[in-house]
Amino acid sequence: MVSLAEIRLQAASSSENHIITTEYRSQVNLNLYDAPTCESLATQAAAGRHLRIFIPSADNGEHLLTTGDIPAIRVQLVEDDYPGWLAITDLDHLEPAPEPYQAPVFSREDIEARLDAVIAFTLRAIEVPNEYLWGGTVAPNYDCSGLMQAAFASEGIRLPRDAYQQEAFTQAIPLAELEPGDLIFFGTPERATHVALYLGDGRYIHSSGKKDGRNGIGIDTLNPDSHPVSQFYYQRLRGAGRVMTSYLPG
Repeated sequence: MVSLAEIRLQAASSSENHIITTEYRSQVNLNLYDAPTCESLATQAAAGRHLRIFIPSADNGEHLLTTGDIPAIRVQLVEDDYPGWLAITDLDHLEPAPEPYQAPVFSREDIEARLDAVIAFTLRAIEVPNEYLWGGTVAPNYDCSGLMQAAFASEGIRLPRDAYQQEAFTQAIPLAELEPGDLIFFGTPERATHVALYLGDGRYIHSSGKKDGRNGIGIDTLNPDSHPVSQFYYQRLRGAGRVMTSYLPG
């Protein structure tokens, strides 16, 4: 358990506008938000994730740790460098990490040996009642990149958080060379906004929202003449990528 008083003490003894070097570990699944008002989910931290806490400066418009009541505190997840805001009430669910996070190192051969299990994770997830959740990375409700991140993390492989980050992280491959376990990216010419996991035989699994024709995890096809959801995404197809290694924090 971590108290606000403890965080304030560290802030008072630290220079402004940096990250407290102490790593904390979540004891439960936690929500991280995109603003200190805690209204819109940015991502989630599964139990056991590591995070660091930001020290806000006095002149940058953020809530100060050293004075007054604050609803949330800025944090950064260690495994994927992803930022967000953690509700102050959730500090009770943090504990100092027994040791700093050690990023796993995988070769492509290591990853290939785990891809069947990664795929199996998604196929189990689809069998549980679920809905699309923007920012969701914890069962049963995921967003597209959250499902990919959780599936690979189940085998110890870390991916960046968002679809466009995952696209940049993977090795681009021609669609004709897709193999089960590769990622498929959709979006605009400028940026990937959606990601799916290739299952083979032209099929892929992904989590998509109501406005795109479904609300949750589904299996679609690269055939443009098939289901309306498949047609919707085929029109936004950008390309494919192969996971070659596990993400190393910056």
